[in-house]
Parts: sequence; C-alpha cells; structure tokens
Amino acid sequence: MARELNRKIILEDGREFMGYAFGGADERVCEIVFNTSMVGYQEIVSDPSYTDQAVVMTYPLIGNYGITDEDFETRVPSISAIIVGEYNDSPSNFRCTKTLSEVLEEYGIPGIEGIDTRELTRSIRDFGSRRVLITDRMTLSIPEALEIIAATPVRHDAVSRVSCRKRWFSRTPDHLYNVVAVDCGIKLNIVRSLNQRLCNVTVVPYNATAEEILAMRPDGLFLSNGPGNPEDAEPVIALVRQLRGRLPIFGICLGHQMICLAYGAKTYKLKFGHRGGNHPVKNLRTGRIEITSQNHSYAVDPASIAGTGLEITHINLLDNTVEGVYCAADRVFSVQYHPESAPGPQDSTKLFDEFISLMLESKRETGNDRRMHYAKENRPA
Repeated sequence: MARELNRKIILEDGREFMGYAFGGADERVCEIVFNTSMVGYQEIVSDPSYTDQAVVMTYPLIGNYGITDEDFETRVPSISAIIVGEYNDSPSNFRCTKTLSEVLEEYGIPGIEGIDTRELTRSIRDFGSRRVLITDRMTLSIPEALEIIAATPVRHDAVSRVSCRKRWFSRTPDHLYNVVAVDCGIKLNIVRSLNQRLCNVTVVPYNATAEEILAMRPDGLFLSNGPGNPEDAEPVIALVRQLRGRLPIFGICLGHQMICLAYGAKTYKLKFGHRGGNHPVKNLRTGRIEITSQNHSYAVDPASIAGTGLEITHINLLDNTVEGVYCAADRVFSVQYHPESAPGPQDSTKLFDEFISLMLESKRETGNDRRMHYAKENRPA
C-alpha cells in the first residue's frame, strides 16, 4: 500500500519538494544546507553548529545503525531539520539505544524522507544556501509559504542559545594542564580529545570575561566551534583581543573565524559552505595534504590577513579558502576544520598535540611545568 505524502519543504525561490515525515512535527523556517558525509548522522544531528539549519544528507540511506548514547556531540540537539533520501527505522547495531526518529521526536526536530536529495543538493550547489519552510500543511500554497518565510526574521543569537549558562568541568586523572574552553556550541569530542591529552577542561559560557578566565589560572584557552555569523559573537572576539599574548590560544571552526576577526581580518559567507568528511587541506609549512571534516558557512578573507600579525598556514585545495592561521609571537593558532572529527578522518588530531606543546613552552618559561617539578622532587640524592 502506497504511503501518503505528509511533509514538504518550500524554498524561498518557490521550489517545492514533497516527502514523508519522521521525527518531530514542528514547523520550521531555517537555512537549507547539504552534507556529503557517508557516516556520522548522529554527530551531525547533535552538532550545535547546525543550529537554525536543515541539513540535506547526500548519502542516500540514513538511520541504519541507529543512535548510541556515547556518541552525542551535545546534550540537547539544536539542528532545525534533517532531509534524507531514504530513512531506515529498523537499525542494526549492537550499540544502538534509540532510532534516529525517536531522538528527533524527543527534541521536536522534523525529518523528511523520500525526496530527490540529488536534485535538491544540486540546487543548493548551483544557487547557494537559502531559507526554507518545512511544514506538514500539505494544502499550504507556495505563495503562502513564501509569505511565512519572508515574515520570519533571521536570528543572530545562535551562539547565545547553544552556549552553556554556567561553567562545567571535565577532569582527567593525573592532569598536567588546565584548559579553559569557551563554549560557542562546543562539540563534546573536543573536550574528550583534550582530556585524553591530560588536560582538565573548564567549559565556560561565550560571554565569560577575561578576568573570570584568568582567575582560573589556565595554561591555555580554547575557542570552540559554533553556529551563525562569527561577527555576531562580539564578546568572544573582544575576549581574544584581551587575552592574546597572555596565554596560548587554539581555535576550531567558529573559533578560527573569531580569532581572525580579533586580529583585524575579515570574514565572508560562502555560497553553500563546506560540510563533509573529505575536504583536502594543504599545510603550507610542510606541504602535507590532510583529509578533513568540515562544517561551516563562513570563511576568512585571505586578502585581509596581511598586516594582522597572522600567518596563513593551511588552505583548502578545493577552493583555496583559508583553513588555518598562526601568530608565533602570541602563541595563537586556529583551523577552519575539525581535527576532533568522530567519525571521520583522523589526519589532523596532532593539532591538539601542537596546543599541548605551546602550553608546555609557556609553562617552562614561567617555571610552572608540573613535569619539571616532579623530576626535581624525585631526583636521586
């Protein structure tokens, strides 16, 4: 028996796609983007960087390995919607605890399947990311839908909505470093990656002050990924201006963009962004090419880097966009991609080790290296 079409999307240019509903039933106006990853839909759904975005998955079958409790990237998913070619609601995975639809329903996030995701992706690629209405009102006309889209304001408070309200801690036994991480929508695997390198991590809200952070006496500062226009995150940009040169700083994705803005560079919005697990990035210092996981709508203008004190260290080989910068004088560096990617390529995990090295250099200069003190205390008589 044929199913009845019961959910549709209408793009702001008037194109309409009809399909079948799963997950939550909330009507949404949001931005539509696409992701080319073949696996990792749970990490995508739970990545706060997708706030206010409906994600089209180009891989045709989604849901087949379900959802596992340990793999969430945030505690409360904030993605607007997920759009797939075929949804599997009977997953096969010994770690599975829920289906994707059950998680989406729990948080009121709509899913839609059965549309031609290839055609939709080509439309986004050719004409760029656009706003879209996702609705179960099948009788809603296109002119009515366009009026709803036009009447819905574009929000600029995404970082404040996904950031934590109070600081929280993630500790590890026998730690050597204390890192303060500014939460602009931080992925939990970033915190895990730092813990694995013997870092105690204190996660603070995006609007934490320099005085509050310095009072914690951190060895380094981390700036997280997150959603929206980096220019909207002015408190974090101001924070970087205050703390650069005072302690090592490492930024990923949105953190990279905010560091560049703090140094006087400019950002701009890409036509359809970079979202997937197979973006080649070249390290200009070593010539090494790494395959990276990416998720961002904005990029740093390379022409604006000159005179800022930043050095471009990485570029994207698909479109030559800036993928990394470094300021040796201030011990500040950042990358546009995600070295903590899980699942995804592991080529760039060593960037966390580079952050450790910068913190170790800083601690040795100040005589605050725990390993050095331990060696002195345990030196044979």
